[in-house]
Amino acid sequence: MKELIEYIGKSLVDDPSAVRVDERVTSSRIIIHLRVGSKDMGRVIGKEGRVANAMRALLRVGAAQRGKPYVLEID
Repeated sequence: MKELIEYIGKSLVDDPSAVRVDERVTSSRIIIHLRVGSKDMGRVIGKEGRVANAMRALLRVGAAQRGKPYVLEID
């Protein structure tokens, strides 16, 4: 799932080299932290958060397959 979020993030931004994705596993969930440049933040979040919500929906599908919830944090 980390690779999917990284691919989507790099596809959306003007500066793909600034995209960083970290994954942290806790006992109850998996947290994926997406970092992008400040100029590209609007592209990743999207109008009214639609792009970010679409990425979270994809994570929910992956969570259903793996049995552990995913959380997406965007900075």
